[in-house]
Amino acid sequence: MKDKGVKTMKFLIILNDPPYGTELVYNGLRLASNLLSKHEEAEMSLFLMGDAVSSAKSGQQTPNGYYNVERMLANMLRKGATVRVCGTCMDARGLSDTELVEGVARSTMDELTEMTIDADKVLVF
Repeated sequence: MKDKGVKTMKFLIILNDPPYGTELVYNGLRLASNLLSKHEEAEMSLFLMGDAVSSAKSGQQTPNGYYNVERMLANMLRKGATVRVCGTCMDARGLSDTELVEGVARSTMDELTEMTIDADKVLVF
């Protein structure tokens, strides 16, 4: 439960890189998770665009001991984060709505614009 005397801090993290091959998505998700865990007043929105849209594909199987972005996104959703994916970027990569992790939704540049205006802090990875 949020303390009524504490101002909510709204974060928007925009992820651009592929889920594997670089660690930008991994590190962005680690920061998002930590912000939600450590700061009761934090509200988190994630927007995946470019190659990061494949981060939201369900059915990812990674080797034991290797991070799994699908599980990390599912954890973010359980913590109350909003996760949106650029629809144009999905289309360009042949990713359909039915392939997305449950709770993740297709979005638009207009929605990203509104999320950006609404956020107190915007971080880009």
